Amino acid sequence: MKKIVFLLALLNLVALTAFCQVKLPSVISDGMILQRDSPLKIWGWASPGEKVTVQFDQKKYTAKTGSNGKWQVILPAMPADGATHTLTFKGKNTVTVNDVLLGDVWFCSGQSNMVHQMNIHDVTYARDIEEANFPHIRQFWVPNITNLVAPAEELPSGEWVPAIGDKVRPFSAVAYFFAEALYQKYRIPIGIVNASWGGTPIEAWISEEGFRNFDDVLPVLRKNKDTAYVHQTNRTAAQANPPRPSNDPGLKSTPQWFQPAYQPKGWKPVNIPGYWEDQGIRNLDGVVWYRKEIEVPASMTGKEAGVWLGRIVDADELYINGQRVGGFGYMYPQRRYKVAPDVLKPGKNLVVVRVTNYGGKGGFVPDKPYCLFAGSDTLDLKGTWHYKVGEVFEPAGPKPQAIAMQNQPAALYNAMVHPLINYNIKGILWYQGESNTARPEEYDALLPALISDWRTRWENPELPFIFAQLPGFMEYNYLPAESNWARHREATLKGLKVPHTAMTVNIDLGEWNDVHPDNKKDVGTRMALAARKLAYNENLIYSGPIYRSASLEGSRITISFDHTGSGLITSDGEAPAEFAIAGADKKFRWAQARIEGDRVVVWHDEIPAPRYVRYAWADNPVNPNLYNREGLPASPFRTDD
Repeated sequence: MKKIVFLLALLNLVALTAFCQVKLPSVISDGMILQRDSPLKIWGWASPGEKVTVQFDQKKYTAKTGSNGKWQVILPAMPADGATHTLTFKGKNTVTVNDVLLGDVWFCSGQSNMVHQMNIHDVTYARDIEEANFPHIRQFWVPNITNLVAPAEELPSGEWVPAIGDKVRPFSAVAYFFAEALYQKYRIPIGIVNASWGGTPIEAWISEEGFRNFDDVLPVLRKNKDTAYVHQTNRTAAQANPPRPSNDPGLKSTPQWFQPAYQPKGWKPVNIPGYWEDQGIRNLDGVVWYRKEIEVPASMTGKEAGVWLGRIVDADELYINGQRVGGFGYMYPQRRYKVAPDVLKPGKNLVVVRVTNYGGKGGFVPDKPYCLFAGSDTLDLKGTWHYKVGEVFEPAGPKPQAIAMQNQPAALYNAMVHPLINYNIKGILWYQGESNTARPEEYDALLPALISDWRTRWENPELPFIFAQLPGFMEYNYLPAESNWARHREATLKGLKVPHTAMTVNIDLGEWNDVHPDNKKDVGTRMALAARKLAYNENLIYSGPIYRSASLEGSRITISFDHTGSGLITSDGEAPAEFAIAGADKKFRWAQARIEGDRVVVWHDEIPAPRYVRYAWADNPVNPNLYNREGLPASPFRTDD
């Protein structure tokens, strides 16, 4: 008993001494950018009752900590003066924060397309990385953490990084190009606070208070606060889903299948790129090995080389001449591997790829680059390879599932947003939605709830909020059809009913075979264009045409738009495409259409009494060619909602 009392006393002493010295949140650190023209909250922790002095350049401000050890001062609004400032904090100790700038701070959030760093797209944006020299553009990257119980007060880590050379590689590509566009326009320091997590739904980013009108979510929030329930659920799931032991003979045999000494037997031809289910293998989840011998000229050896293997579903390991070159454990990254100078040899070289697929079609995604290159030489890796099945996964019945912590309501708000709500910002960028496309109708209420919630937390009811509409994705459909992705874009479009918001249309920026399209620059610059209007009050055209109304005139329907700018055009000079029309039966057929001034007239010779029109209503419309003359695409829409 005495030992327990001693340990408790020791823990209490540790907790008490944790704030015996002035401690700052990680976002208040060297290189930070403070929001100009706005009273600034500066906060931290120290001993209960301790007096803390904050000095900004030559001016001093004082505060006294409460019983919780927290203190706060308010600095007056200050303009962006281009100068570098210093903040000094004095209590029982002294902390100095150097290289502080005044400028505009944007909070950037969402899922993977907001996460995707410049480094992931360093082929497309190699020159942008090489030429990056913007010490007044800085990013603070929020680490991925969760909290199901309550809002956290602090982040475990974080630092401000300037956009200079290779230091720009970890920057969110969308946020970087947004910041660069604003900086080039205004020459004011731009801070990016990036709190994003791939694959997460919007619900994870809304606070508990933000769900007060969502009766179906409140019970989940209450249940998730029971840590015993969460731990038991995850333990049960772990016991029901133990790690699968590998029975792959390709790894267990001697020599292994990727080694040059192995003599292949029973391998069958297969084409790369392509899925194996489309090439004679039926419904196989498991491991499939691919191999190919290639002739490498001497000019490609003795130097670093590169291999591009497009994308692979789901996981892969690449071996060249028996040496492991690289691999990824999931489907989304672009496979771009570096090959050490000693791997390739003149003449025959063995390339082997071990592919693991857990569900759906497995293999190599079509319409992606597949090549080996070194210096000025390139070898095409597409074509006939040979394959052999290494392992087949038996179908599994329903099993208990673990709680995906990052997907739970309020989990990311609590851990990644709440610690920053005292930090003054200019506005918010939001690029998310892919994880909500299966339930698009819910987004109608969730997006306005997020906007309202964050404005409440930041105590700014008019905080500019700019969101990205999802681009095209998945296979083209050449007949009018229903679409969850189109319905989600509609829900995003409805978000414009919330005042002080703007939306970027990105329907033309997608890739059918990649949920992470390479073109991040246009997304960022379009968001910057919207910010110039919404947050900087410039008089400009910042959006593509947005559906306003439809009028029936005999057998034709005339569509009117907002944001037509200097006039409507098509990107290819042809008639407007992707318009579908229907009568009262809602059986849509492709329509004829033409531009008349700032309107589009739509008809079908076999539908004499039309009622409804849709535009670009598909997961990935084939040719959404309606634009304004400013080069901004029209948003997909329907009149039959």
